Amino acid sequence: MTLVVNIHNAKNQFSKLLARVASGEEVIIANSGKHVARLVPYSEKKPQRAPGSARGKVTIEANFDEPLSEFEN
Repeated sequence: MTLVVNIHNAKNQFSKLLARVASGEEVIIANSGKHVARLVPYSEKKPQRAPGSARGKVTIEANFDEPLSEFEN
């Protein structure tokens, strides 16, 4: 669930908002009804990257650097 609060309420209830975020909730902070910031739970996890994982998925044609014909512009 996402909670939207204005800046004044966010300043006054910051500790309570952080507790809600820590429990998994998302909080949007708004200024005059316009969303300006989003508080989300912090995560230490970073996506695992494996070198060479895209090998074979991308092909480059031999003529990739040749000028385009007038019909391809």
